[in-house]
Amino acid sequence: MSQPNKETNVQKKAKVESYDIAKSDETLHLAVDLAKFIKENRLYQNIQGKEYVNVEGWQYAGSRLGILPVVDHVINISTDDEIKYQAKVNLLDLRSQQVVGAGFAICSNKEQGKKYYQEFAIASMAQTRAIGKAYRNILAWIIRAAGYEPTPAEEMDYSGNEPAKATQQPAVPTEKKATMKAAPATAAAPAEAPATEAAPSTSVRYASAKQKEEIIRLLNNPVITRQEKTKMLLNINRLDEERASQAIDKLKKVIEEREDGQSAAA
Repeated sequence: MSQPNKETNVQKKAKVESYDIAKSDETLHLAVDLAKFIKENRLYQNIQGKEYVNVEGWQYAGSRLGILPVVDHVINISTDDEIKYQAKVNLLDLRSQQVVGAGFAICSNKEQGKKYYQEFAIASMAQTRAIGKAYRNILAWIIRAAGYEPTPAEEMDYSGNEPAKATQQPAVPTEKKATMKAAPATAAAPAEAPATEAAPSTSVRYASAKQKEEIIRLLNNPVITRQEKTKMLLNINRLDEERASQAIDKLKKVIEEREDGQSAAA
């Protein structure tokens, strides 16, 4: 009597839900699952007010689709005064056993914050970035649908540091001073205007994860066209709370009207 129960338990444990990247409805479900997993496990970084997913989050998305990374090569391209590595990663679809994507990346100790990195750490980061890059090339829209920026956080280690330097340069204040010397009576008003305009941008409240999940759930309704889904998903990270709320209301109304129309036609 105990044998059948063991077999049933084995079957239950072996059954793992997976998704097919070729089916948009399934990948939209994955986006909801992904948003929850990334948030619960803190697999993202906030960089300049935007949220970027760590490579572990990209790997999770890939594994749910049966797509795994395979390191093709890691090449030492260092010079006398620089430790530098290049890596290439291929993405293997376990269903078809075909390579479905690839990514190249470089890491150097000349990058900001990596001056004292040992050689193995530079080589490792090159591989990590290549994994994220490979997944980004085919899964960026799923990460965006989950409510995050479609660039791996590890890529932002390098490129994200450059704008920060630029903001510290005093070029803008210098121009203001020169303008005030030339025309002190009229320069005061324009100088204050940008400050008042810029202030609201720092206090913008973007759509919450709950709102994004609701939008994705509504987009998965069969009466919503593929074109409508794509358009909304591409802009989902630009929505603030008010516009997200309006989008939800509009989607609900459209779904209700179309379902009523189908019922009447039947």
